[in-house]
Amino acid sequence: MLPKVSVVVPIYKVQKYIRRCIDSIVEQTFPNVEIILVNDGSPDNCGQIIDEYAKKDHRIKVVHKENGGLSDARNKGMEYVTGEYTLFVDSDDWIERNMIEELVKISLDNQADVVQSSFYYAYHDYLLYDNRYFSKNHPNKLLNNHELMYELICNEKVKNFAWGKLYKTNLIKDLQFKKGVLFEDVFWSHLVMQRVHTYVITHIPMYYYFQRSESIVFNYSLRNLDIIEGLKERHKFVEQYYPNLINESFKVILSNCLIHYNLLLLNRGIDKDGNSKKLIRSFIKLKYKEFQLAVEGNKELKIQLQFFSVHPIINICFLAIRKLFRKIKLLPQPIGLEKKNLSFKV
Repeated sequence: MLPKVSVVVPIYKVQKYIRRCIDSIVEQTFPNVEIILVNDGSPDNCGQIIDEYAKKDHRIKVVHKENGGLSDARNKGMEYVTGEYTLFVDSDDWIERNMIEELVKISLDNQADVVQSSFYYAYHDYLLYDNRYFSKNHPNKLLNNHELMYELICNEKVKNFAWGKLYKTNLIKDLQFKKGVLFEDVFWSHLVMQRVHTYVITHIPMYYYFQRSESIVFNYSLRNLDIIEGLKERHKFVEQYYPNLINESFKVILSNCLIHYNLLLLNRGIDKDGNSKKLIRSFIKLKYKEFQLAVEGNKELKIQLQFFSVHPIINICFLAIRKLFRKIKLLPQPIGLEKKNLSFKV
């Protein structure tokens, strides 16, 4: 008998996209699924739309709740999961019709605790595929626990995203997402991966990660700094359980501190008293020796750390000059992503 797969979809203000998402799950080639749609107090017509779907398909469970954020909606959805496997899909994304069938097969064949699908960055009229680390023709890649934690920290081959991965339900059932934060997956994923014995990556993209047109600069807020707090929290975990990965963790923290300091400069209005920038700068100063050791061998981060320690503006000037030199082709362009045009707009 085929195992049951529970698909958890948190829903909030996605009236424009929700049908595309649900249709891609309802039409799966794998028959034994339950679909848990969590209306997180959405003020638009999402609640009505998912009720209509539930009337037509007995596999759909609808949960209506007051707005509590993405973490709270996922946690609520997990209360209704009865499948041996769980898959998270965000409500503005969608999946290939054979995704669940393929991931279950891979899990059973490899006795894997988690199977990760590759994905497309989906724009309105084109897709981007990250071929820097993967090739669609490569065989599936198996990772043991230590390899997995290293890749999770690097966040290149193994992303911190909760979505797009097929989990054995008993692995995650008791691990709740942290409420009230952005980048909630960063607070959660390492706790899951610590429990994993076998992790498989399939290089075939079967998940469509929709990119809305709004830019991070335009929508930036102090809540975006939650990612730094999440990385710091994870670092304490790394120090305790994976001490040989401390330098990798420090590199990621430093990189994010530098990025968000620059974003705060671009969005001066949200940090009027400059306290958030001061906190980042103080933290880098406090951990300077550790960062200096961690970036040894990483030329770009080493230069940025040195410039930032003199003055953050010097680092920004360095980044601007580098960007200009790349534009006029005095420096090579960074390796790009594979682009695929669509014959229709999504």
